Amino acid sequence: MFSIPRPSRRHLLAGGAVGALALAAVAVLPSPNAMAATGCAVTYTISSWPGGFTASVAVRNLGDPVSNWTLGFTFPDGGQRVVQGWSATWQQSGSAVTARSLDYNGTLGTGASTTIGFNGSWTGSNPNPTSFTLNGTVCTGGTSTPPPATTPPPATTPPPTTPPPTTPPPTTPPPPTGTTPVAINGQLQVCGVNLCNQYGRPIQLRGMSTHGLQWFANCYTDASLDVLANEWRSDLLRVSMYVQEQGYETNPAGFTAQVNTLVDKAEARGMYALIDFHTLTPGDPMYNLDRAKTFFATVSARNAAKKNVIYEITNEPNGVSWSTIRTYAEQVIPVIRANDPDAVIIVGTRGWSSLGVSDGANSDEIVNNPVRAQNIMYTFHFYAASHRDNYRNEVQRAASRLPLFVTEFGTVTYTGDGAVDTASSNAWLDLLDRLKISYANWTFSDAPEGSAALRPGTCASGSFSGTSVLTESGAYMRDRIRTADNFPTS
Repeated sequence: MFSIPRPSRRHLLAGGAVGALALAAVAVLPSPNAMAATGCAVTYTISSWPGGFTASVAVRNLGDPVSNWTLGFTFPDGGQRVVQGWSATWQQSGSAVTARSLDYNGTLGTGASTTIGFNGSWTGSNPNPTSFTLNGTVCTGGTSTPPPATTPPPATTPPPTTPPPTTPPPTTPPPPTGTTPVAINGQLQVCGVNLCNQYGRPIQLRGMSTHGLQWFANCYTDASLDVLANEWRSDLLRVSMYVQEQGYETNPAGFTAQVNTLVDKAEARGMYALIDFHTLTPGDPMYNLDRAKTFFATVSARNAAKKNVIYEITNEPNGVSWSTIRTYAEQVIPVIRANDPDAVIIVGTRGWSSLGVSDGANSDEIVNNPVRAQNIMYTFHFYAASHRDNYRNEVQRAASRLPLFVTEFGTVTYTGDGAVDTASSNAWLDLLDRLKISYANWTFSDAPEGSAALRPGTCASGSFSGTSVLTESGAYMRDRIRTADNFPTS
């Protein structure tokens, strides 16, 4: 994350699917240019669990172009509520719900589609809506595709011009066969604003980040990772591969091999591996675009079959606009997707991955102009002794609109040094726990700084077990991480 000349660190951050409903109609859609001629289609799909559900709503325009659309529907059961929505402005009054388009998805050309969604709560029963309106015009239909008629219709009845969209029946993964985080959760996915497991249920991963592999390779041995997985009960290992500062650019093949080895070691212990392309100086990710494409093409091809890999494509962009970061992401993500279509990918944000707060901005710029890719999350970093209520308030505001992952944070100041700020660290981690935002702490290393979890000399000794080898920050993080996980599977 930060620069380490000594080496020292400098941080500049100032259920299963239970139902699907396909709806289609020949309704008239308002248009800024002409009246729609054929209609619209809506596909509403939910994954549900006791008391909660995630809904995905796909809207397709079958008529003339429309803009500034509003989708409306009514819950048949008054016990359902929209809790967090995304990709639209959501409002609910009683059982009536409206979703208004945002700038980036407000125009739908003929045949164009957009997908919006929300997390909801429910009491009683949880039936699907049976009717939708788009710009006030009803798009209605049955709750399932009717079987083919046994008698041909009269000759005067024209055949339908567009068949209703269909959703294949969902498949439920089998029960987990092991007790490790990867055995339980399997292939991760982004559902709405949450990180979800193979059962479509929101989860939170908690773990530790390595320090620079060029300086602290002896901290990441079989013995140390055994302790991290078994004593700390860590869910993930963030593998921080510096690009500059004697890192990847000096030996691409060597550092790529180090990363792959740690991915394998994490997999063997049932932990997720978060591959961090650790850029900091220079702060413009475009400077390393070619290196990023080469690196991610290699590691994604090699690890595509694994279920424990998450990709973090740029650590802390700084001194650049969100549009530059977005352009970078939209060039790197396809390189990964060519090999690994399923893995979660995490995109850095402006102002040293502060959602723009450290640059005097906020998450609105991302919400209004998101990366055009699926199954992605956005990065947030903080240092508890330096970043307090204004940063926490923005995370809470953004979490209802964006999928967030805290890929790095410290219990100390932004320099990576100083004493643990227990009160602020508690406030931060309590917030992340409540919002189910995953995190990795900086760092599982014996660097001579307050953020290090291990006392100086620990890695050279080769003994990592117990609490006597831990710093104040290490003891604090061990206690937080080793509390029981909540990984729902039904």
